[in-house]
Amino acid sequence: MAILIAAGTVQAGGTEQDWANLGAYRSKNSSLGLPAVAERRIVFMGDSITEFWQGLEQGAPSPNRHVNRGISGQTTPQMLLRFRPDVLDLKPWAVVILAGTNDIAGNTGPATVAEIAGNIFTMAELARAHGIKVIIASVLPAARYPWQPEARPAAEILQLNKLLKGFAASHRFTYLDYYAAMVDEQMGLPLVYSDDGVHPNVAGYAMMRKLAMVSIKSVVDKSRFRH
Repeated sequence: MAILIAAGTVQAGGTEQDWANLGAYRSKNSSLGLPAVAERRIVFMGDSITEFWQGLEQGAPSPNRHVNRGISGQTTPQMLLRFRPDVLDLKPWAVVILAGTNDIAGNTGPATVAEIAGNIFTMAELARAHGIKVIIASVLPAARYPWQPEARPAAEILQLNKLLKGFAASHRFTYLDYYAAMVDEQMGLPLVYSDDGVHPNVAGYAMMRKLAMVSIKSVVDKSRFRH
């Protein structure tokens, strides 16, 4: 039986023994191996919003290769624990980090906005220390969580995004602003982009892809200029 929690489901059985779900991509990581000489590997680290992104790994403009490492329901401390096997050890050219909405929902217990941001900051710093280019994505807007109907996450999401944007600017990371392009007048995700107010639909993912490609191109262009 699956347990419905923030932005997706957590598989029952073994969750207590593998809290960060370190085994989820173990086989795929082993099969993937190291990047080819001409490959520009880009890992997308996240929760269900990343995991459910159909077609993310296809259609990347050459020599880019997208690698999806989203796990449904995860919070930033869980992502931080698996950041080495699912990002660093894959030796990517860049990482796109999209995280935080499940923390706000309280999936793995209470967390302050500062604590959530701190975990994302640490992932970004680890990536930079390993020569990986960093793209920090804003949390998508959400006015309600279907699995946590009493929660009112909009203000915390806005606060977290301000911290992420400021950190990205001060550390010269790229900030990928999904929020500004997808928020409605209720500070939520509009029906045009989502069926449940949290997870993108086909149109929502199309918008995310467009924005992500612009950010990735900007990082590529900056890299070329520096060389």
